[in-house]
Amino acid sequence: MSRTEPDLLYSEEEEALRAAVRDLLTDHCDPAGVIARAESDTPHDRALWKSLAEGMGLAGLLVPEELGGQGASHREAAVVLEELGRAVAPVPYLASAVAATEALLECGDRELLGRLASGRTVGVLAVGLHLAPGGAQPAVRLEDGRLHGEVTGVADAAAADVLLVPARDGGLYAVEADAATVTLQTSLDLTRPLATVTLTGVQGRRLGDAEPAVRRALRSAAGLLASEQLGLAEWALTETVRYLKERKQFNRPVGGFQALKHRLAQLWLEVVSLRAAARAAADALTTGEDTDLTVAVAQSYAGPVAVHAAEEALQLHGGIGMTWEHPVHLCLKRAKADSIAYGTAGAHRAAVAGLVGLQAP
Repeated sequence: MSRTEPDLLYSEEEEALRAAVRDLLTDHCDPAGVIARAESDTPHDRALWKSLAEGMGLAGLLVPEELGGQGASHREAAVVLEELGRAVAPVPYLASAVAATEALLECGDRELLGRLASGRTVGVLAVGLHLAPGGAQPAVRLEDGRLHGEVTGVADAAAADVLLVPARDGGLYAVEADAATVTLQTSLDLTRPLATVTLTGVQGRRLGDAEPAVRRALRSAAGLLASEQLGLAEWALTETVRYLKERKQFNRPVGGFQALKHRLAQLWLEVVSLRAAARAAADALTTGEDTDLTVAVAQSYAGPVAVHAAEEALQLHGGIGMTWEHPVHLCLKRAKADSIAYGTAGAHRAAVAGLVGLQAP
């Protein structure tokens, strides 16, 4: 049976979705506002989340219509994440609408899926952000029907209403967030804060088997993270080109200097390649064809490109790029944090090697 070639182009519906999300973010997620929120004790923008999740129905894109969602695909979710990446939006979309939702889809919990799809409940999978698909899952103890233990590096746990917690008995448990102790950690990316989740004799509701649910959640999150990284890289490139056209030295635009043209051309090639990898991952998650390999390829490439784009933006903006007021530092911090999220590029390269039988000697 021959494999169908993926269609990596954006459909009219996807472009319309992009335009709607970008318009909303332009109006309600300006860089100055994101910087101010990052400095505050409320890093998550709950008003923006409500507009995205409840107003536009984006929290339920991956949830079938009969379960209260939109019945869309990973391709549409990828477009949303591109735009959220461009804006470095401080909302728990990847954590709730992708990772937690995929875990619940695997477990088949209709009630909690409906709550997450509505956007009125934020769910977070209680595993470290660094954990790669297929990696060893940290798990808390189950003693006398109650959960005990600690999980560190959980992204967006501070915004969670419900935590999905893997336990050592092999089960995945739903725990109300206010029953756990969530302690914020020092995070490089202030727009996606990490936290330690501590459970001390907490009651949980068993949802299903943890291993397949967590594996599915992390695979989808890793694949769609590439689209967020694409959005970051595209923003960095676009803003740098715009700035170099306006900035003048020796009475001519800085962008006219050949050395800078070469750097921008190289970066453009990397971003275009990243777009292909990210679109392929989203399409593979949608169709189920060669998913593990395509996701691993995308993540082996996406992190370094996003970081390179942000670093080039910082350097080529000169002195203004080093200021706190300019948003390029938000882009760089998110890119650096994303580069180790759901597995490093090296871990995904090793996964690619294993999947195609090219292990190093």
